[in-house]
Amino acid sequence: MRRVLITGATGLVGRVLCPRLAEAGYRLRAALRTDRDLPSCIGEKVVVGDISLVTEWRPALADVDLVVHAAARTHVPRDTPQNRALYEAVNAHGTRHLAQAAARAGVRRFVCLSSIKVNGEATSQRPYQASDLPDPRDDYGKSKLQGETYLMQAAAGTGMEAAIVRPPLVYGPGVRANFLRIMRWVDSQWPLPLGAIHNQRSLVSVWNLCDLIETLLANRRPAAGVWLVSDGEDPSTPDLIRRLGRAMQRTVRLVAVPVPLLQVCAAIAGRRAEAARLCGSLRVSITATREALGWSPPVSMDEALMRTAAWYRAQCC
Repeated sequence: MRRVLITGATGLVGRVLCPRLAEAGYRLRAALRTDRDLPSCIGEKVVVGDISLVTEWRPALADVDLVVHAAARTHVPRDTPQNRALYEAVNAHGTRHLAQAAARAGVRRFVCLSSIKVNGEATSQRPYQASDLPDPRDDYGKSKLQGETYLMQAAAGTGMEAAIVRPPLVYGPGVRANFLRIMRWVDSQWPLPLGAIHNQRSLVSVWNLCDLIETLLANRRPAAGVWLVSDGEDPSTPDLIRRLGRAMQRTVRLVAVPVPLLQVCAAIAGRRAEAARLCGSLRVSITATREALGWSPPVSMDEALMRTAAWYRAQCC
């Protein structure tokens, strides 16, 4: 039975990935920051503390065949300058230290959850592809690119395959930030001034993301490299809101306020970045992922929105 070490086992992705891998026959070991109770599907746990350059990984990596590194300092809009160094400490140097330890321990395959922010913040004429030159624009994206680079360096010349997954916005049970804010807007049934937005944005449900991670762990073909993932659809912001309305059984009222006016209002309110994400386009191509791995998103976006809406209702009621 193959043993998998998982960081971030209690996060948005880990909570769906762990039972899925256990059902598939993997033996799971969670690396935890602090001791806590875990679902029964996780048979082993090791408390490693904060992920950094001094984390002691040897007990956690003993007899481990595979690693899924999903823990990270996540993107925080308008983060303080004092906290920005934490991105590099955790996402870059922490990943390097874990990757080097995994290679020394004889890990066969290391799957690292990165971010489409490594590619950039927006697309225009064509979607992002894995082969594009990275162009991260903020501290979070730059730290993720550093982590990817360190992982590839640690794996070079060893028997460890490094697979990097760059998802766009991930949604599902436990989602936070902008997606949860949109759900609350829809739930309120107040008119939303977003009807004039004509953009395209890729998203990925946690179920499709976890399916790709499992595919990378199990695939007999080489899995090393960078893989992009999405639900296979690129809805506009108004289309996503309408579909959420159907999933949440709420009436959606969209008002066509001109986009330049929205951007001015957002700038005045200090929410320029949030407005850019609502109004701009960010598309990813999963053609290479489909062709090389024989993978396609198994869960439709509408089904994933229904599942996420069910979680939201359970939390709010």
